[in-house]
Amino acid sequence: MSMKKQKKAIDMITDPPGRALLLFALPLILGNLFQQFYNIIDSVVVGRFVGEEALASVGASYSITNVFIAIAVGGGIGSSVVVSQFLGAKQTGNMKTAISTTLINFLSVSVVLGGLGLLFNNQILSWMNTPDNVFHDASVYLSIYFIGLPFLFMYNVQASVFQALGDSKTPLYLLVFSSLLNIALDLVFVTRFFMGVAGVAIATLIAQGLSAVLSFVILIKRLKTYEMTETFRLYDWNMMFHMMRVAIPSTLQQSIVHIGMLMVQSVVNVFGSAVMAGFAAGTRIESICIVPMLALGNAMSTYTAQNIGAGKTGRVRKGYRYCYAMAGVFAVVICLIMVAWGDVFIRSFLNEGSADTAFQTGMGYVRFISFFYICIGLKATTDGLLRGAGDVVVFTAANLVNLAIRVSVAAVFAPVIGVQAVWFAVPMGWTANYIISFIRYLTGKWEKIRLIS
Repeated sequence: MSMKKQKKAIDMITDPPGRALLLFALPLILGNLFQQFYNIIDSVVVGRFVGEEALASVGASYSITNVFIAIAVGGGIGSSVVVSQFLGAKQTGNMKTAISTTLINFLSVSVVLGGLGLLFNNQILSWMNTPDNVFHDASVYLSIYFIGLPFLFMYNVQASVFQALGDSKTPLYLLVFSSLLNIALDLVFVTRFFMGVAGVAIATLIAQGLSAVLSFVILIKRLKTYEMTETFRLYDWNMMFHMMRVAIPSTLQQSIVHIGMLMVQSVVNVFGSAVMAGFAAGTRIESICIVPMLALGNAMSTYTAQNIGAGKTGRVRKGYRYCYAMAGVFAVVICLIMVAWGDVFIRSFLNEGSADTAFQTGMGYVRFISFFYICIGLKATTDGLLRGAGDVVVFTAANLVNLAIRVSVAAVFAPVIGVQAVWFAVPMGWTANYIISFIRYLTGKWEKIRLIS
């Protein structure tokens, strides 16, 4: 099949920028929502049917598991920047080589990280000051999670490859399937077989495993439809080092929020299991609320990479302005929803026996942070543009500043003013990150960087 027949309804290079970005981002938003459902449904099921301590144990694990998800997503997105630029330049042989090199790299990384996770599972939980009454369940959940880490990595990296090819719908369909399967298995294992926290972890492993295998089969069939313009190589060391220039900073950028939450979680854990449960509920809701913003950033990354590969940098600036408008609309809508119905969402995670402290903690976090989602929208959009251009140094530094602010403010002020210091630090970090990245955008130096020849 020729490249001409590969044209989709969305063309990042020729369609109007606003239309291309919105239509590409919408499936990303839905897909990322279903991605969040893995851990959210785990939390809802154990919180409602097992109890507050079970919810706290999954919450203690959540900040750890999200770091690994971020590594997989960030690495996939970073590597897919090169894939997108090759596609934009119509170098399909090199594009296929970049894809196979990426898959081999991250399969290897996931096996190593899964083994290290199993080995140091309890040490990680101890370092995070996990209370004794939730330690065992958290350890069980994490152990099963680490066993399934290769499946999680392969699905997320393959989803990034589909997106680099301009297809944001296939990952959505696979996530719908796996999320519904995860929900069904959660309910069966917990309410019928009474497996508790272990049950939701096993359900997640099975759902992710099937999704990863199906994704691989579909990807192989899709790649066969592209005629090669250069020689295909299963693995290319030079290309691997080339992609790592973008993949490593992108992984760091995607991981910053979750590494920060991991460090902040150790601050929250000191306040006891009731506060942990409330904070767990609040962060689950936050993870849903920021999905549109992160999706816009990822769409901007693919859009920028393809247009730079095609030599159309002027379209990048137009698309960037459209992303600002979309981020503003999303931020206002999300804020209104959280102010009006935040209490309903928090209560959905807690059973009737949960302490009032858990509810008040969750509500305090959700209500406060809802006014600042525009900050992460602007940050994600600007970071996405710089990442798609391959301009990684400044936005990596900006994300490190974000992490430093979140961790230091929480650690220093939580013992003084209470757990509220944890969420005061969040918009401070987002805003500093955005300002640094935006100044870099204004310089225009990102337009002169070349990842491919």
